[in-house]
Amino acid sequence: MIKRLVWFVSGAVAGISGALFAGKKVRRTVTGLGPVKVIHRAASSTRSRVTTLTDAWSAGKEAMHDKENELKARRDGRVETLSSHSHLDPIQPGDEVLVDGHRVEPGRVIVLRQVDEPTQPRRSRLTRHPRP
Repeated sequence: MIKRLVWFVSGAVAGISGALFAGKKVRRTVTGLGPVKVIHRAASSTRSRVTTLTDAWSAGKEAMHDKENELKARRDGRVETLSSHSHLDPIQPGDEVLVDGHRVEPGRVIVLRQVDEPTQPRRSRLTRHPRP
């Protein structure tokens, strides 16, 4: 008899707690689906996507300008590679340094020459011309 009572009470407790949990979950979901919350969620999602697109657009535009400047410098013969062993003049104010096609801020470049022959061709480039 006591076994049956224990099983009955434990089943009742499990059923009541399950019903309360499900009711709480349903109320939380219903309040989250209100018109104001849906509008706010859609607006924030749209804002984040627009921000992502504008960031990608500006990064692409900057990369395009860098590549254009590099190609113009190659065309005009103003590019010296680090593997050419030619004497490089010091960088003047207003000069621009590109490493693998990406602009490098002043003071962030340390140029080292490799004594051994590299196993792969170097891809670093140096251009000296002001950005328009």
